[in-house]
Amino acid sequence: MGCVGSAWCDSQIVAMHSIRWLFSLGLLASAAFQPAVAEAVNREQLLEQMKAMRPVDLVVLDQGEGAEEYTLGIFAVSGDPADPEIRRFKLWQESADNLVIPTESVNCSREEPLRVTRDTEAIYVRKLNPGGTRRASTREDHLVWWAACHPDLAGQDPSGLSEMARELGYSTELIESQEVLRLPAP
Repeated sequence: MGCVGSAWCDSQIVAMHSIRWLFSLGLLASAAFQPAVAEAVNREQLLEQMKAMRPVDLVVLDQGEGAEEYTLGIFAVSGDPADPEIRRFKLWQESADNLVIPTESVNCSREEPLRVTRDTEAIYVRKLNPGGTRRASTREDHLVWWAACHPDLAGQDPSGLSEMARELGYSTELIESQEVLRLPAP
C-alpha cells in the first residue's frame, strides 16, 4: 500500500519538508537568542543577589528605574569621638552592572557644612549650603549630607528642606564650592 507517484502523497511529502524546515528555522532562531536570554537572566539574578546583600541598616536615598537603574543608600553612620559635628558612613552605590561601597564623611556644622569624598585620583571637599540655593550637580551631596547629619530627613528632596534648615540653625546663605586635592600617582 504505497503512496509513490500520487499527487496526494507528493503534497504530503512537500508539507512534511516544510514543517521540518520551519522547525529547524525555529531551533536555529532560539539558539541565536539563547545567549541574550541567558545574559538577561544572569543580570536579573545578579541584581537580586545585590539586593539580598544590602545591609539591614541601609537607608535608600535615591533610586532610578529602567536604563538608568541605580540605588543610592547610606549605612553604618557613626559619630566621631573627637568632633561631634563629624559623621562617618558608608555609601551604597548600586547600578545595573556595579556595586561600589566607599567610606565617606560629612561635617554637620552650621558654619561650615561639607562632604568629603574621594575616587582613585583625588579627595573632594565640597562646602554645602543646606536648605539654600544649590546646583543640580550637588543633589547627591545634599542627599548624603542630610541623611548623615539629620537621619530623620533621609531620602527627602533637599530642595524642599529650606524651612527645616533655618529651624535647625543653618543660614541657607552659604556659598557652595569644591576643593580638589589630587592624590599622588602610584
